[in-house]
Amino acid sequence: MRIGEVAERAGVNVETLRYYERRGLLPEPPRREGGHREYGADAIRFVRAVKEAQRLGFSLAEIEEYLRLARRDPGAASETARERLEGKLEDVDAALAALRTRRAGLARGGRDPVLAGPLHVTNGESVVSTLRATSLEGVVLSWDDVLHVGRLAYDPEESRALRSRFLAEQGWGREDAIHAELTRRDELLAQAKRIVLWFEHDLVDQLQLLQVLAQLGDDVEVELVQADDHLGPLEAVALERLWPSRRAIMPETLAAARRAWRGVCADEIEPIAVEGLPHLRAALARLLEERAPLPRTKRQLLAALRDGPLELFAANQAQEEAVFLGDTWCFLHLWELARDGLVAPELPLPPRGDYDAFTAVPLELTPAGRRLV
Repeated sequence: MRIGEVAERAGVNVETLRYYERRGLLPEPPRREGGHREYGADAIRFVRAVKEAQRLGFSLAEIEEYLRLARRDPGAASETARERLEGKLEDVDAALAALRTRRAGLARGGRDPVLAGPLHVTNGESVVSTLRATSLEGVVLSWDDVLHVGRLAYDPEESRALRSRFLAEQGWGREDAIHAELTRRDELLAQAKRIVLWFEHDLVDQLQLLQVLAQLGDDVEVELVQADDHLGPLEAVALERLWPSRRAIMPETLAAARRAWRGVCADEIEPIAVEGLPHLRAALARLLEERAPLPRTKRQLLAALRDGPLELFAANQAQEEAVFLGDTWCFLHLWELARDGLVAPELPLPPRGDYDAFTAVPLELTPAGRRLV
C-alpha cells in the first residue's frame, strides 16, 4: 500500500505517518524499484493502536518509551517506567468505572430505567451488547465476576469488599474502581421490580445466577431464560427467539437458591437439584471438584501437559462437560502449578504479565509433577 492509502485507512494524515517514522515509532517500510514506499497492513493496525493509546491518556513520548522497551527487552524496563505504566492503567480503570456510572445515570434520563421496562441480567459484555441490539425493551446489566475462584461472602456488602480486593490482587484493576463498579451493579439490581435473567449452563454462569437470586427480595418479579449452550456466539435475532422460553422463578425456587448460595459461600457445597434451575446440580458438583485439595482443572492440566499454555488451555476445555474457564484463569492455574514446583519453568503472573510471552513458554512436568500425575 502507498502512504496515502495507509493514512486514509488509519484515520490520520500523511504527515503524521512521516512524523512517526522520523521519531522511530513506525519502522520505515521497504521501497519498490521506483522508490515508492510499500506499507503492509501492520502499519494501519500500529497507527490505530497509537491513536487509541493517546485517547486513553498516554503521551507520544510514553508510547515511544514502552515500545522501545518492548522491542529491546520487556524485562529491562526500569521500576520508574513500570510504575508510570501501572499508574496509567489505574487511571484508565478509574475512568472506565466513572464512564459506566455516568452511562447508568444518562440511561435513567430523569426516570427510572427499570420501571420503564425489565432489567436484563446476564454474564459478559458480549451478550450484553447483543441484547442491547434486540428489540426487547429494558436495561441490560452485565454481572461480571468469576465466582469459582477466590473467597466469597453471602452478605452483598461484605462480598463487594472481598471480591474487589481479590480481583485487584489478580491484576484486574484498582480495588476502589472495582468496588465502585460492583456497588453500581448491586444498586441497579436492587432498584428493579421486574428482572429477566439470561444465564448459561456452565459453572461460572450458574454461580452468578445463584448470587443474583440470593440478593433479590420477595416482591420482585423474576424470569429466567435458561440457555442450554453459550449465549455469546448468538446474534440478536437468536436471542429474541429465546425470549418466549423464559419461565418465572417461583418463591420456593428463590428460597432454595438462597440456601444453595449460602452453602457455597460457607464452603458447604451440596449438589442439590432445584426445580426451575435445571443445570444447578451439575454446576455445584463441578464446583466441588474445583474445591478439592488438587482441583480437577489442575489435574487435567497436569495430565495433558505437552507443549505450552495455549495447547494446555485447549486440552483442558476439551475435557469439560460444560466449558467455563477463560484463558487467563487457566493461565493462573498454570502459574500456581509452577509456583508449587509441579511445572517448570517459573512463569510471570497473569494477567499482569505479557500475554504473548506467557503463551510462548514451553512447559514440562518437574519430577514432583510426574510423581503426582
